[in-house]
Amino acid sequence: MLAILVILGICVGIITAGIAMYNKLIRLKNTVRSSWSDIDVQLKKRYDLVPNLVETVKGYASHERSLFEKVTEARTVAMRSSSPAEKAKAENILTETLKSLFAVAEAYPDLKANANFQQLQSQLKELEDNIEYARRYYNAVVRDYNILTESVPSNIIASIFKFVKEEFFELEAPEVERKPVKVSFS
Repeated sequence: MLAILVILGICVGIITAGIAMYNKLIRLKNTVRSSWSDIDVQLKKRYDLVPNLVETVKGYASHERSLFEKVTEARTVAMRSSSPAEKAKAENILTETLKSLFAVAEAYPDLKANANFQQLQSQLKELEDNIEYARRYYNAVVRDYNILTESVPSNIIASIFKFVKEEFFELEAPEVERKPVKVSFS
C-alpha cells in the first residue's frame, strides 16, 4: 500500500512539473510575441516620422533627389519585412540611409537651425532609444524562451507540444556595427 502511494505521489509530481513547464513555455512564448509587437509599434512610429524628415530636408536640399529616393525605398522595404532577421537587415539599411540624410542636413546651417527639423531629429533620437530598449527586451525574452525549449527536462515538453526556437533580433554586420566611432574636429 505504501509503495502504491509513493508511486502515485511520484506520478502526480511528474505531471505537476510537466504542467508547470508547459505553462512557463506558453507564458514565455506569449511574452516573445508581445515584445515583438512592441518593436513593431516603435518601428511604425519611426516609419511615420521618416517622410516628415525627408520633406523637411527636401525643402533645403532639393538637389539630393537620389538620397530621398533611397530613404523612401529603405523605409518601404523595412515596413514590408516580417521575420526578425529580415526586419534587422532592413532596419540596418534604413538606419544607414537616415545617417546619410542627416549628413546632408549638416551642410545646410539654415536647416540645422530650423525648429521643425530639430523637433523631428529629437523625436527620431527618442524613437531610436525606445527601439533599442524594445530590441534588448525582445532578445532577453527570446533567450529565456530558447533556453527553456532546449534544456532538460523542459525540452521534452517543448518537443511534444512543438515549441520551436525563436530568432534573435541581431545586427546585420556585427563587425561593422561594433567598430568605435571616429570623431574628428578638423
